[in-house]
Amino acid sequence: MVQYVSPPLDLSFAALSDATRRGIIDQLGRGDASITSLADKFQMTLTGMKKHVQVLERAGLVVTQKVGRVRTCKLGKRGLRAEAEWIEAHRKLFEARFEALDEIISEMKQEGSDESAS
Repeated sequence: MVQYVSPPLDLSFAALSDATRRGIIDQLGRGDASITSLADKFQMTLTGMKKHVQVLERAGLVVTQKVGRVRTCKLGKRGLRAEAEWIEAHRKLFEARFEALDEIISEMKQEGSDESAS
């Protein structure tokens, strides 16, 4: 079995597969936030929020900085360009296949109407 190795994409897609983590990304898009404020916003424990933030941090989507007792989160600098490019490339592949399928269906319909007219 062939395995495609793309650790950064794997980490990103795994991190974004969770609705809470996508919500965290949305929230941080509005501004930096402490883990405590994120935990309050998402109604979860600090431990739970820390785990979500760690997953996002490993994927490079979020960075944290600890000042005193407060750990502040902000969006990572790398963004989602590679993920968007991967999605776009695969969207084009699917689109081409659906267009080919539409042609086949149109041809089959045409053949069916030609046979019924005879």
